[in-house]
Amino acid sequence: MADVTEGSKERVTIKKYANRRLYNTATSSYVTLDHLCRMVKEGTDFVVYDAKTGEDITHAVLTQIIVEEETKGPSLLPIGFLRQLIGFYGDNLQSFVPRYLEMSMAAFTRNQEDFRKVLQEAFGGFYPFGQFETMAKDNAAMFRNALGMFYPFARQAAGAADHEPGKEGGEVGALRAQFDALQKQIDALAKKSER
Repeated sequence: MADVTEGSKERVTIKKYANRRLYNTATSSYVTLDHLCRMVKEGTDFVVYDAKTGEDITHAVLTQIIVEEETKGPSLLPIGFLRQLIGFYGDNLQSFVPRYLEMSMAAFTRNQEDFRKVLQEAFGGFYPFGQFETMAKDNAAMFRNALGMFYPFARQAAGAADHEPGKEGGEVGALRAQFDALQKQIDALAKKSER
């Protein structure tokens, strides 16, 4: 079932009706979450709107697809990751997490073919985890750099305070403490991925 011509970048509109049915306007047919899952895997861009309100509900529908996929077979999302993700809700870095996850998944996707080659070589006796460790460290470094861009003044102020012992306090001290705590979490994640 082709929703858009191959190579086309046109976004498909899906409407969700009150009876929970999903309607693909490109093919003029009703579809299921499985159809939408296939569309994602095929790289078809789509947006889902509530047919009554016109509200964009793409995020909720994609989340629903993930929940269904997680119940079908081996889980893709580890429990530790889910716990950490839940922990970020309501945190002052919550708005930063989605962009970081997007960047990490984009990097993983770019390296996908390398992962496959490494795993194929692993069955021939090659130990692949050195490369995984390097990638984990690269991701941690990318996160630290991105965080530095997110709080550029905190880094400068903290650096200045480091040169003047006893001068760090107030807002700068609080930001420094948050940054240090986040650094410890990143280091812990990198260590877990090394195992």
